[in-house]
Amino acid sequence: MNIDKPFEEHIEISEADLTAADVLSNVTSLSKQAVKQAMNKGAIWLTRGKHTQRLRRASRKLNIDDTLHLYYNPEILATEPPAAHLIADEGDYSVWYKPCGLLSQGSKWGDHCTIARWASQHLQPERPAFIVHRLDRAATGLILVAHSKKATVALTKLFQQRDITKQYQAIVQGQFPASPEVLTLNSPIEDRPAVSHVSLIEYSTQRDCSLVNVDIETGRKHQIRRHLSEAGYPILGDRLYGNEKTPSTDLQLTAVSLSFTCPLSNKLRSYVLDNNLRPQL
Repeated sequence: MNIDKPFEEHIEISEADLTAADVLSNVTSLSKQAVKQAMNKGAIWLTRGKHTQRLRRASRKLNIDDTLHLYYNPEILATEPPAAHLIADEGDYSVWYKPCGLLSQGSKWGDHCTIARWASQHLQPERPAFIVHRLDRAATGLILVAHSKKATVALTKLFQQRDITKQYQAIVQGQFPASPEVLTLNSPIEDRPAVSHVSLIEYSTQRDCSLVNVDIETGRKHQIRRHLSEAGYPILGDRLYGNEKTPSTDLQLTAVSLSFTCPLSNKLRSYVLDNNLRPQL
């Protein structure tokens, strides 16, 4: 077996009291240490009955009729996650600055480069972590991470019911109009309503770029990027919705503030990103 290339293994367990490291090191060319590293990075799954979930504990004994899944991609497993920064730890949830390149959600091939995994490994005391909303991989800024099932349900409901105020800043190509004061962009996305409100903060004549503020009423996939591109002001660094004139840089889109009434404490919470972490003209 070539362990330099991606591969999958799905193994039905027929003998009790074995561990994943025992089984996978026998079936593949991987050492037990390599199996444990893949397990720690979220590439090994266990199906027991009707439930499938990532397997983390190397010492966990397998049962007969369990199914073990390995999704091995050496390139993904070798990737080092960029460091997130803790903004606030509220116990049941935390607020982080997500840098460019850190994922909101993992895949079957691993989750070690996600904000949830970063939070679960770096908070003290350690606790489980669950995503309640997302930022694009290339975007930066504030993101909430829940640490209990109760908090996950309550915070997810906030986003679903639009009871949370999110504000973004972006640097776009060209001179964004200063008047009207706020430009509303509302073209549907995938046949669903989508509304973004954009206003000019500053224009750089030298760079022919504008720093804009964006408030969104809806949270469609790539909504801000698509709306600004369709309006003729693609975001700098947008390799998906930009054009041949779009400068090559990291995506200049940042979630700069989150405000909501905490569904667990009924207290008003407001988090604002420091200026040094925002897009700069």
